[in-house]
Amino acid sequence: MIDIGVTKLAIIGAIALLVIGPEKLPGLAKTVGTLLGRARRYVADVKDEVNRSMELDELKKMKETVESAARDVETSIQTSASDFEKSWTDTAALASTHQAGDTYPNFPPYQHPKKKWRLKQGATPNWYKARTGTRTRALSGAARVARFRPPKVS
Repeated sequence: MIDIGVTKLAIIGAIALLVIGPEKLPGLAKTVGTLLGRARRYVADVKDEVNRSMELDELKKMKETVESAARDVETSIQTSASDFEKSWTDTAALASTHQAGDTYPNFPPYQHPKKKWRLKQGATPNWYKARTGTRTRALSGAARVARFRPPKVS
């Protein structure tokens, strides 16, 4: 870089004052300042453009890697789907060869999930519950102990 100190600037200013004159020196300094500002802005714009192009190249590379990974996942899903379809058709073929009463070795027996058991119990009439002795209200532990406690003997 150019090494310009205070003494060199003073010498350049003195020479410019003698050559240009005191009347035109402020206007010339203003013009030089605006030209230097434009040059700095131009250099900053060029740097930003280079950085943007570098980032764009990096983004393109990243996009390509993501697309290749997506393609790999898609092919693996297609192969697993074809394997699943193959096993499904094998199972369907196995099921078609069995008789109605046969059990399948790989499948557990069906169990009813017992859904809506509260609704089914709630559908029982109260008179029937009272006659058969079915509890209609839940008791807490303390209430159950108090209910079945033997009476006090005085």
